[in-house]
Amino acid sequence: MKKILIAVVALIAIGLVGYTLWFDKPKAPDVELTSLTGQKTSLSALKGKMVLVNFWATSCPGCVEEMPEIKKMHEQYAARGLQTLAVAMSYDPPNYVEAFTRSQGLPFFVALDSDGKVAKAFGDIQLAPTTFLIDPQGHILKRYVGVMNFAEVRQLIEANLKG
Repeated sequence: MKKILIAVVALIAIGLVGYTLWFDKPKAPDVELTSLTGQKTSLSALKGKMVLVNFWATSCPGCVEEMPEIKKMHEQYAARGLQTLAVAMSYDPPNYVEAFTRSQGLPFFVALDSDGKVAKAFGDIQLAPTTFLIDPQGHILKRYVGVMNFAEVRQLIEANLKG
């Protein structure tokens, strides 16, 4: 009887751990950001929307490579509720970020993480590009380190956007 009870408890524990690993998505940190134009936002203010948070740098070849595709996705999904936040890494000179943003005509929220607090809140991001896709409830759906798999990102966006 004692062995059966131990086995049942072990199965329940394994089930809970498995459920947590497969289904329990972590919450995104509630960070505040200020855009290059001085506009402020926070992730809590964007609750109810899909959010793509991209940590990038002008000195990062992968970041520069993926930015036109991020721009296309933003243009494709913004009207349906996708918010795009491009967060320049603390080591990126502000004048480089401003020049790149202007030259590429980036239509979304571009912020400087001058003190590194936003990167730290997301798990001390050091490598760019690193991108998070956050669902309308504020949970992290996916984290990409390196250039994103855009087909997969589009599928996740489609599955989580309304309309």
